[in-house]
Amino acid sequence: MLLLPLAHAPAFTLFLLLAPIAAGLIGTLLPAFGWLPVVGATEFSLAPWRALLAEPGLWHSLGLTLWTGFATTALSLLLTLSLLATCYHSPWLHRIRRSLAPLLAIPHAALAFGLAFLIAPSGWLVRWLSPWATGWERPPDFAGFGPQDPWGISLILALTLKEAPYLLFMGLIGLAQLPIAAWSAMARSLGYGPIGTFLKIILPSLYPLLRLPVFAALTFALTVVDIALIIGPSTPPTLAVQALRWFNDPELTRRLPAAAAVLLLLLLALISVATWESAMRLLAYWSRPWLIGGRRGGGGDFAKWAALGGGHLVLALATLSVSVMLVWSFARRWAFPLMWPEQWTLENWYGQIDNLLLMTWNTITVGVAATGLALLLSVACLEHEVHRRVTFAGRSVWLLYLPLLVPQIGFLFGIQVLLVWGHLDGGWLALVWTHLLFVLPYVFLSLADPWRTFDPRYKQTALALGTSRARAFWRVKLPMLCGPVAVAVAVGFAVSVAQYLPTLFAGAGRYATITTEAVTLASGANRRIIGVYAVAQAALPLLGFLAALWVARKRQS
Repeated sequence: MLLLPLAHAPAFTLFLLLAPIAAGLIGTLLPAFGWLPVVGATEFSLAPWRALLAEPGLWHSLGLTLWTGFATTALSLLLTLSLLATCYHSPWLHRIRRSLAPLLAIPHAALAFGLAFLIAPSGWLVRWLSPWATGWERPPDFAGFGPQDPWGISLILALTLKEAPYLLFMGLIGLAQLPIAAWSAMARSLGYGPIGTFLKIILPSLYPLLRLPVFAALTFALTVVDIALIIGPSTPPTLAVQALRWFNDPELTRRLPAAAAVLLLLLLALISVATWESAMRLLAYWSRPWLIGGRRGGGGDFAKWAALGGGHLVLALATLSVSVMLVWSFARRWAFPLMWPEQWTLENWYGQIDNLLLMTWNTITVGVAATGLALLLSVACLEHEVHRRVTFAGRSVWLLYLPLLVPQIGFLFGIQVLLVWGHLDGGWLALVWTHLLFVLPYVFLSLADPWRTFDPRYKQTALALGTSRARAFWRVKLPMLCGPVAVAVAVGFAVSVAQYLPTLFAGAGRYATITTEAVTLASGANRRIIGVYAVAQAALPLLGFLAALWVARKRQS
């Protein structure tokens, strides 16, 4: 039925995920303790750690990393739970579900660019208020205001714009697995309102389903590189950005303290996840008397409007971020404090058309290949579940989440070292393989619920009519699941488009994509060209989601 034998599909899939991560971690661990023969380091020592600890600004970078990571995750989770608590029983939930697809489709780097254009001292928000409200005829010179502020506020805001929709999406999936209607009816009979029902009955069962996504969000916020390069502090930067700078230093021996910094970041992420989980367990223990006390709380209206206000703010900022990128990409002359460009032009696009087409081709080919492989492996694993009547759960789900839980820079550095050693760096297959590590978990998770809830009687009817298993799969089951498959493909392609570090390390500069080119341009000051690449980066996954929506509607009709 499938090219991959079903019996071996789960083991082969886990091997594809775990082997490169393990090899990459080893490739990071050895240089962190002084062994990197390519630079003449052939004796194990603690010299890389001494060099790392002697770096000026290290502790500031550590503190900044922890602050932005925990603040982003807490803010995103609070917004997610607030929206779910106020909307799980109302028509607003359907509206939220519809607005999530475009938010999830936009790559985080594109959102960061747009937000930077929006909140900069010469950004769109200030232009709207100037000069009639502020009196400013020139951009204000406020220390710490706007992108790259030293406190990381803009970085937290940019990360929240991406993590809150992701956690909300996972929360909606979690709600679908719970008997919400029955619990709500029971709670109403006991005198609980919607907010009290969610907090006391639904949330204790929902949060365990959100635990792994929250860990993934926390790890991402602690170790993100591309967003931090675009909108995060720079003097000093977060630890992940600093490690990347050392790795790219022309002095090759700097890769030893870079490896130590990456290992430190990995330990920091593990400790942070453990700290978060301990805090959640402590919070659950402290809240137990309130949960079983029987009090019927109020304040539902205030919580509802506060949550909806926060949700609308995220949606508005994301929409404005994309809009301002689009405006800049067609602007010729746009002096401050004008709200709109004085002159419009297509020259920004025409001047980049050759490079843009090449970057787009690289992005599409790698994304399609990685997503196709991820789809094949996911379907094989899920069909194995059906045949063996087992579920890919428990420890296996943790293993599936491993590429999302382990910091990218923590093992990609080692993978790059191994690729160089094996003369495989800069190859198209190596690039597809590294993208597959991050695309596969999302494709599998997107397909799992529709596949597991598919009514087996359709296939049994086909078999009873004399159809073979393979024909029943291709002619009955797969066409009926065409909509979920299309959505999973769109999700996987969007994840591939957004990859920066995997492309940077595995591509070795020979395969540039829209994302790597856009982040590289972030160090420049030409907003018009940055706008062109950011719009192109946002358009590719959005087109993928529109195609998936068209396929799903066509199947329904």
